Amino acid sequence: MTTPILYSFRRCPYAMRARMALLQAGVAVELREVVLRDKPQAFLDVSPSASVPCLVTAGMVLDESLDVMKWALTRHDPEGWLVMPDAGWDWIARADGPFKDALDRTKYTPRYPGVDPMAQREIASGFLDDLNAQIGLHTGMWIFDHETIADQAILPFVRQFAFIDKLWFDAQPWSALQAWLERYLASDRFQAIMPKYAKWVEGEAGIAFPGCVSC
Repeated sequence: MTTPILYSFRRCPYAMRARMALLQAGVAVELREVVLRDKPQAFLDVSPSASVPCLVTAGMVLDESLDVMKWALTRHDPEGWLVMPDAGWDWIARADGPFKDALDRTKYTPRYPGVDPMAQREIASGFLDDLNAQIGLHTGMWIFDHETIADQAILPFVRQFAFIDKLWFDAQPWSALQAWLERYLASDRFQAIMPKYAKWVEGEAGIAFPGCVSC
């Protein structure tokens, strides 16, 4: 195997941030779109967690999205996304931990019987209050003074939260955060990682992402 294989699912925030880093780094992969209710055996055979994204190279398997991002950007980081204060990793940890927990309990209420989704929304909102203030410190553009891996690691989850109730989200006093998200949604890069992909079928070739897998 010469071209890495990425098992992905279009709408999964973890897979979205992995694809974004691969796109930014210009690392070509064979993308295999997984339908989560019907996971192919080839995917289950290589993914320890049976979750996406999963990157398979000739020498290793990366089963965590943040590891895929780091791997891609370590190979090529044209805009210095890995050049950020240590606090950036703390922001990512907060997003992946308490914020994501509250997001899930707000969005997927039937999975969490006895949990008050409105109380969970308030917990998530506390993180977004802080993030809005942090973005506002840097002319409302990025979490720090330039775009970093923290922005692209967190944005897919803020997008997911926003679309639980977009009218409510847009009415919150988060002008810096809202502008940050809208730039992401309108960007050419976001459009490039979000085409609808056909379900991968075992025995067939995957999709060249981004562009030609032989580049």
